[in-house]
Amino acid sequence: MSLTPDLIARFAALVPPGQALSAPADQAAYLTEWRDRWTGKAALVLRPGTTEAVAAIVRLAAETRTALVPQGGNTGLVGGQIPDDSGDQIVVSLTRLNRIRAVDPAGQTLTAEAGVTLKAVQDAADDAGLLFPLSLAAEGSATIGGNLSTNAGGTAVLAYGNARDLALGLEIVLSNGEIWNGLRTLRKDNTGYDLKNLFIGAEGTLGLITAASLKLFPRPVAKATIFAATPSARGALAALSKLRALAPGTVTTFELMPRFGLDLVLAATPQARDPLSQPSPWYVLAEISTQSSPGFAAAVEHALAAILESGEFTDAALAASSAQAAAFWHLREAMSEAQKIAGGSIKHDIAVPVASVPDFLDAALQEVARIVPGCRPCPFGHLGDGNLHFNISQGEGADTAAFLARRADLNAAVFALVAKFGGSISAEHGIGIDKRAMLPSVKSAVELGLMRQVKAMLDPHGIMNPGKVL
Repeated sequence: MSLTPDLIARFAALVPPGQALSAPADQAAYLTEWRDRWTGKAALVLRPGTTEAVAAIVRLAAETRTALVPQGGNTGLVGGQIPDDSGDQIVVSLTRLNRIRAVDPAGQTLTAEAGVTLKAVQDAADDAGLLFPLSLAAEGSATIGGNLSTNAGGTAVLAYGNARDLALGLEIVLSNGEIWNGLRTLRKDNTGYDLKNLFIGAEGTLGLITAASLKLFPRPVAKATIFAATPSARGALAALSKLRALAPGTVTTFELMPRFGLDLVLAATPQARDPLSQPSPWYVLAEISTQSSPGFAAAVEHALAAILESGEFTDAALAASSAQAAAFWHLREAMSEAQKIAGGSIKHDIAVPVASVPDFLDAALQEVARIVPGCRPCPFGHLGDGNLHFNISQGEGADTAAFLARRADLNAAVFALVAKFGGSISAEHGIGIDKRAMLPSVKSAVELGLMRQVKAMLDPHGIMNPGKVL
């Protein structure tokens, strides 16, 4: 059916007054991706506040074959949360599903609705004396439903895994409007297919996540945060191996950053300071956590001294306070945003085997310089798990439009090298619109066929976030 005024009114009646947005000014924040790469149109933006209301919306959509686009905090980077430009789709914003339903300190679990922000989940865990380790730069606005729908990674994957590894159970509204309550908190449940993993990372194309049961962990007793200079990615990788062997506790973060990226952050943030006295080609932000504090600081210093002596680190600062640790973290977390001051930027969220990162960087840096002479690469990210944000800024003084017109050429070159090294074209951001056309080049016909069969079975009418992923 077409979205007639009567049908739009039927959808609007499924949410409380004021929660069905039709005016362009009211819809604007829901229709544009935060980097302004994608803007769509919607017949309506609905803001349900309960799982039952979501189910009612989906039932009506199934009856009328109306396309739905689920959205959390609208922090996604591949356009998966943005409607197309037809004006025939309805955005379902889940941010009003914002309750922490349960916290179980004994079982170390937490159950939260999809619209709860990641920061709120972290705070609820902290209030219970526990830790929810997923951490992203956008955690103040990103929602747990979106994190799971994209299988978000972040800075602690090295120790705790992706969002998928942190989920015990899900509540899902299926494409026919049925509610599957799979909010189990069991650590062991060997009773057949693990259905929740079909929906994690599916970007809302199979069903709508409305709540999740999550794993919590003991809160570290002590942490050490290190900002270090390293001559190369190879030196950083050697330092990671040595730190794992020598550090007392668990290496929970190991991030790699180039000097160019650090300069951008320092220029964009007047209060930011370079922690070290001399510039270096590369930097590492590392964090070590422990459950036993006696002797921890001295042991970390001993490990750091050994790495400095062997030359994998050429200089290092060990945070002396939580404020200084936060300042170190800002230098890493502000890197994506700071690239805006350098003009146009072409971004890649890729992964290669950890041991291959230095060789990949050597090859990729040479290749992009060949394709666009004068461009300024800014590869940074999660060296500890092989996930790099291989971003490329335009050359100084270059024409932005002309640089961005080379996106396809640079994408092809970077993704060809990713394939050569046995990597992935999307490590943690997902597929969305951005990488949909690239999937056939990295997925076999068998894999794509299985994905399409799953989509056809769980969403036979094609109403769940159509045009995304596949």
